[in-house]
Amino acid sequence: MVLRKSFTFNGIKKPWIYALAGRSKPPFAALRRNIVSVPGMPGAYLRSTDVDPLVINQPVGFVIQDDAQALQLKDELVMWLITDEPAPLQFDDETGRTYYAVVQNTLDDFEKFARLRQGTIQFLCLDPYAYGQTYISSFTSDTAIIPNDGTAKAEPIFELKVQKAATFAMVTSENEKRYQLIGIPAEVDQVVVDTKQLVMEELGNTLDQWNTAPVEIDSFGDVSGTMGGDGSGVIATSYGTGSKYHGPARIRDLGSDIKDFEISANIDTRTERWADTYRIEIYFFDNALNMLGKMGILDNSQDAHRRDGLGRVGRYAGYGVRYAIYSGNYRHDDFGRSALMHLRVRRIDNIYEFYIGHIVNGIHRNTLVGTYIDVNNQYGGNLRYVQMYISKHGSTQNPYLARINNVRVYELLKVEEDQTPYIVWPGDTIIFDHTQDMVYINGEDRVDLKDFGASFFNLKRGDNTLVVLPEDTFETTVRWRERYR
Repeated sequence: MVLRKSFTFNGIKKPWIYALAGRSKPPFAALRRNIVSVPGMPGAYLRSTDVDPLVINQPVGFVIQDDAQALQLKDELVMWLITDEPAPLQFDDETGRTYYAVVQNTLDDFEKFARLRQGTIQFLCLDPYAYGQTYISSFTSDTAIIPNDGTAKAEPIFELKVQKAATFAMVTSENEKRYQLIGIPAEVDQVVVDTKQLVMEELGNTLDQWNTAPVEIDSFGDVSGTMGGDGSGVIATSYGTGSKYHGPARIRDLGSDIKDFEISANIDTRTERWADTYRIEIYFFDNALNMLGKMGILDNSQDAHRRDGLGRVGRYAGYGVRYAIYSGNYRHDDFGRSALMHLRVRRIDNIYEFYIGHIVNGIHRNTLVGTYIDVNNQYGGNLRYVQMYISKHGSTQNPYLARINNVRVYELLKVEEDQTPYIVWPGDTIIFDHTQDMVYINGEDRVDLKDFGASFFNLKRGDNTLVVLPEDTFETTVRWRERYR
């Protein structure tokens, strides 16, 4: 019996287990050809090709001192090898290759030879490919050649950093004769319009343009303490005192009335202790200081790291009243100690749309969209004032972090006939994720902008010529991982 190098599964290698000779793995996963026969025609047409899952049978063995230790090690094997989802699998003698597998056989029937136990682990790779190194290529030109040295097509991820406003974004594979496209290229007789114009941006460095009066918050809060910047956004430098929610508030006059608008904010939170609480809110008012509504994040539990979303139209009138987003439809105790949240409210005509998302590695997760239709136009006044409020409850300890990273206010303009709107602006980031068939703008799912004829294409083996349009608009980064049959 020949002992061989071992293997790593789910990031763990057991030093006491050996990979024995006799691994059974086909040179590549089986191909299944789907054909169409036509009466009177010799042979058939090839309709498509499917790749079956890959099965790897790996004999293993380990040495034990007695039956009690054998039982202990078998239980350890079960804890290691049984996973709910495919996990990475690397063999020491296949350097640089990673499979993704689940174990599908039983480990109960190990043969006994004196102090040696041996058996076979069967790994099922639902994704039949082995994966190699991840490559990253960045370019500012509109054309690039990307090599794929694997033996199978690779799935790329394109990241486009926007340098100037554009009505569309397009990546074309000259080799595959396929393209990815969001938005609409403007025709020569159409006018390109900017339908989203920035009115105000606060990053924590212009708080001198905000006032401490006249501020208004909901009745379950008090205004006290001071507000300042920490270099990354706006924080409460002091929460003051009070028996209910209490903390500083600042209000800003936008300088002009806005009919249709969008307000967005990134709110960064961290609670090291379960008992920490906070309430972070953005209020908005019309030109007569009537409250149009608010949005925010709330942690009102001393027994959880809580994230309740808030999105309401008008003044507070009771739990759930005119709330498009609230604890009844957006409560998470599972985000952990730290969570970066994106909030947005958009009003067009008499329709308020609220949005909330949890930003994880730049991508929005756990998103929710809530809508409120102001049928009687009670909250249709022109936007004029925006207010920030950062607070904690009673005598609870200050949260480790409760910061408004940014607040932005936009005026929204309607698109007229024979006009094409911009969909991205400088500073935005577009991601075409061809591994997950997803499109993101600034981390938000925007598959709705995808052109009907566009596709999530692969990189063929060898060199791939890519063209990015419109010209001189993006800094592009391509990530891909080599795949092997």
